[in-house]
Amino acid sequence: MKFIVSSTYLLKQLQVLGGVINNSNTLPILDNFLFELKDSKLTVSASDLETTMSSTLDVESDEDGSIALPARLLLDTLKTFPEQPLTFVVEENNTVEISSNHGKYALAYADGKEFPKAVELDNPSTTAIAGDILATAISKTIFAAGNDDLRPVMSGVFFQFSTEGLTFVATDAHKLVKYTREDVKADQVAEFIMPKKPLNLLKGILATSDDALTIEYNDSNAKFTFENSILVCRLIDGKYPNYEAVIPKENPNKLTIDRTQFLNSVRRVSIFSNKTTHQIRLKIAGSELNISAEDIDYSNKAEERLTCDYQGDDMQIGFNSRFLTEMLNNLSADQVQLEMSLPNRAGILTPIDGLDEGEQVTMLVMPVMLNS
Repeated sequence: MKFIVSSTYLLKQLQVLGGVINNSNTLPILDNFLFELKDSKLTVSASDLETTMSSTLDVESDEDGSIALPARLLLDTLKTFPEQPLTFVVEENNTVEISSNHGKYALAYADGKEFPKAVELDNPSTTAIAGDILATAISKTIFAAGNDDLRPVMSGVFFQFSTEGLTFVATDAHKLVKYTREDVKADQVAEFIMPKKPLNLLKGILATSDDALTIEYNDSNAKFTFENSILVCRLIDGKYPNYEAVIPKENPNKLTIDRTQFLNSVRRVSIFSNKTTHQIRLKIAGSELNISAEDIDYSNKAEERLTCDYQGDDMQIGFNSRFLTEMLNNLSADQVQLEMSLPNRAGILTPIDGLDEGEQVTMLVMPVMLNS
């Protein structure tokens, strides 16, 4: 088995696939990339058993075969080459010889047949979506997903597809984000929970791509097909909590404010907050918003006043500044609105501008009890 491929082209594909490989694998074969050669097409795959990703590259070859090559060694070697053609030749003594313009490098390989096969999906449902829209949906929601192993359903992003639109939801019980697209529709109703790891991989690859991507899914797995790559992953098993029930419907108190100004203020004031609770206090009266924090243990405190547009009763409400900062960071609007009902009910943060047609973002942040 022999093929010739561009060094930078191969490296670029392998760096993406490398994101699938775990640092500590139970099966030694998973520390490798699977190389499958057929009709001058080279398909390279990486897997951690939960997620398998493969890319197809054009190479010069007229042979077939499959081998598994050590991922770390190959990546470290490729990073050092300037752009040039590399020739890979499988030798008799169980090594692969790579020839560059300046030298030869031999590395041991494993039999490709040992590599676990990607799952085939039985009669899946299918939805097509533009790559950049999916990337936006992931980046707008994934930061709000939880990390609690005891509640695995909350550690992923909930995909809800219907004939009216697509909805993506993530929550960790302290904050919740619901992202909706009414300009993209599915043929039938479907719901599934995607784990974070494959979503982060997709987000990185699709951010710059407006090509259409196909999502196929059944009860246990999802498959994403785009350009020259395929990603198959196992879905999180379980029922997603009823998130609509926690979004307060009646919110008479509405605060509108410049996002950047609000974010910078919260950031500055939170430096003086208690290091365990990260609590900041918002005091709203008339058109003035007072943001304050205090760390009684160290006698640190800070307070800032901002002008805002506010309709509603005067109120004081406490939030965890880390959650508020994260949410404001993930919005691209110039102006945001914070809707509230009572100091012990969740606040709803929405962007006022900067959205595409058919795009909606609702962020929900739970308050913290203020010690008066």
